[in-house]
Amino acid sequence: MTGDLFGFEPVPACPPVPGLAYLDGWTEGAAAVALLGRVDGGSWSHDLKRRVRHFGYRYDYRARSVSVSDHLGPLPDWLADLGRRLFREGVFDQPPDQVIINEYPPGQGIAPHVDCIPCFGPSIAIISLGGGVAMSFRHTVTDECHEMILRPGSLLCLSGPARYEWTHGIPARKSDMVSGVRVPRSRRVSLTFRTIIPSGASPG
Repeated sequence: MTGDLFGFEPVPACPPVPGLAYLDGWTEGAAAVALLGRVDGGSWSHDLKRRVRHFGYRYDYRARSVSVSDHLGPLPDWLADLGRRLFREGVFDQPPDQVIINEYPPGQGIAPHVDCIPCFGPSIAIISLGGGVAMSFRHTVTDECHEMILRPGSLLCLSGPARYEWTHGIPARKSDMVSGVRVPRSRRVSLTFRTIIPSGASPG
């Protein structure tokens, strides 16, 4: 079996996490290929174990903060266009102004976390490109947990309880179970769109 199985299995049911929304095939075909080309056309940061790119504002992982001094400039057109589409589709109540792109080779994951509450607004949108991957969700109080597959080209949206009361993470492993079949992972790239609440910004 190869990672191609992600493209042929039935669309996964969204876990019973309030505020979690999933759309398969949000971008696909030539558009997804072109988008991944844009991602790979720039330079990557190696500050973390995984490669990342920051747009709009740089997020300080150590301080867990974003300040006005971290402003990198407006989003480039290719990301701004995606942000406007997310706004038009009702994912955000204003166009997002910050994007972090992460690369996940097979075996790479990210620890369960809630995106910085003082830093980012009430909606988070994640576009997956390249390979599919399993994401886990755990309630911060009850410890209830769920796992779902994020397909290439999919859109995952977190708002309400999913944004504030559940952690999300990617288990660090080289394969995932998909409909009872173990599927090897391939390189995945995620584009995470957010709105910033920068520290040091003037109210209003």
